[in-house]
Amino acid sequence: MLINYQSVTVSQQEQDVLEQVDFQLSEGEFVYLIGKVGSGKTSLLKTFYAELDVKTGLAEVLGYDMCRIKRKHVPALRRKMGIVFQDFQLLIDRTVGENLDFVLRATGWKKKYERQARIEEVLSLVGMETKGYKYPHQLSGGEQQRVVIARAILNTPKVILADEPTGNLDVETGRHIVELLHQISRQGTAVVMTTHNLQFLEEFPGRVCRCENRHIVEDVKMESPVQKQNPAEEFSGLEKQNPQSAEKNEEGISDSASRAIFEEQVAEE
Repeated sequence: MLINYQSVTVSQQEQDVLEQVDFQLSEGEFVYLIGKVGSGKTSLLKTFYAELDVKTGLAEVLGYDMCRIKRKHVPALRRKMGIVFQDFQLLIDRTVGENLDFVLRATGWKKKYERQARIEEVLSLVGMETKGYKYPHQLSGGEQQRVVIARAILNTPKVILADEPTGNLDVETGRHIVELLHQISRQGTAVVMTTHNLQFLEEFPGRVCRCENRHIVEDVKMESPVQKQNPAEEFSGLEKQNPQSAEKNEEGISDSASRAIFEEQVAEE
């Protein structure tokens, strides 16, 4: 079990957003979190990566007790995750390749040739192998989100948390992003994705959890989508391990977490 929440209360600015949350996540699962704006979807995700504290209930994420986790252990928790933000949160003063290299250096990759090989690998996996030299402003929204996903899978995470990853994209580009996340999940990485686009639930089925009335209700579980290509071939690179071992979301909270997360990891190193 990657995530195990039992009777958890999620609070934001001293106000309870979700109560009696029971939520479990296993390897390779794809879970949609749906609900109205302000229903608590983003707040729940933030508890998974310790951006919000959990004070009541049983809350375990990747072996960490989220009710007792110390701040010095948060970077280690986040290294086991990939986080995909709606507004990309790429470092605008660095190229695509430099954005990815920044993360690898922050997470313990010492050898430059190994970092470069991994960067080329993940960019190829997301169809951006020819864009490494470009700056974020030179890319379309869909291309930027593909780079964000490449960043998220650099260290072969156990879980990807995607907060409205298609919110700033057109419908067709959004479809490609969701399809890409599903392909990744079929290789064993669990994905939790918040969305308001219910069409994705029909086209790319998965578990559906609805946030409403300060509770999480699980909808009928849907079967996995028909596989359109061989993900084992396209995403074989996800098996490679690290050799060394926003600006507002749906709740209207200013969030520059991406840079803070990775700079915190650098400081930790």
